[in-house]
Amino acid sequence: MAGCLYLVATPIGNLEDMTFRAVRILSEADLIAAEDTRNSMKLLRHFNIHTPMTAYHEFNKIDKAKSLIGKMQAGATVACITDAGTPGISDPGEELTRMCYEAGISVYAVPGPAAVIAAVTSSGQACRRFAFEAFLPRDKKEKIRILEELKSESRTMVIYEAPHRLKQTLIDLEAALGCERKLTIARELTKKHEEKMRMTLGQSLDYYHKKDPRGEYVLVIEGKSWEETDSEDRARWEEMDLDRHMQLYLDQGLDKRDAMKAVARDRGISKREVYAELLKGNKSAKEPGSEL
Repeated sequence: MAGCLYLVATPIGNLEDMTFRAVRILSEADLIAAEDTRNSMKLLRHFNIHTPMTAYHEFNKIDKAKSLIGKMQAGATVACITDAGTPGISDPGEELTRMCYEAGISVYAVPGPAAVIAAVTSSGQACRRFAFEAFLPRDKKEKIRILEELKSESRTMVIYEAPHRLKQTLIDLEAALGCERKLTIARELTKKHEEKMRMTLGQSLDYYHKKDPRGEYVLVIEGKSWEETDSEDRARWEEMDLDRHMQLYLDQGLDKRDAMKAVARDRGISKREVYAELLKGNKSAKEPGSEL
């Protein structure tokens, strides 16, 4: 009978956040696949867990996953843990999970701490909808592409960052989103020196110009407002010739009346104003109430 995989969340700082179920699963598993066995050994010793461990990390994630799947197919129960938090969130646990599904192996989550959830819920930013970006790419071209996508993101954005890269990331975000964009900077979550600061991107650069970053960071960034999005969309439509704007909707199969409604909505004006503008350019246009 095939074994299974457990994705076990572990504390992101405060060991009191370890759940009873996490301790039990790690104790009962046949093998623990840990991102860093040296780091995880401290956790296991603290909770008196003696289950054998094997290293499973970014640099062996494919070959080791195949080996782990072989063990699970032979009946072993494997528990996957990351350095801190929930496996699969910005770590190789995602790859192991995917390969387990392809092999027909059951995967179970043992929920618990996750820095992204802790940060966004305690940030004071809107958290009903959020986009998690983890760490921004190191590749320059890929990072530019992601930042371009974030410019139009209306959801709250969550980004992880290490202290030595924080200043550059804030510079990149300010260039993409503007100095007035609000954010909450969460540092050392659940640890002794936990800190959260709400400010603008411009203020954050001033702050870290005077102070060196220390600890692990989560940036919770305000999304683009609907008003700002509507305003920019409206400006793009206003740059388009009105007749061409109408033709776009007519080509989609709308009749003239519905096309005028759509154009009016895009431009933030009334249908009568659209008709009046069209009439100026086409003296033979029919009066409203006929085929329009």
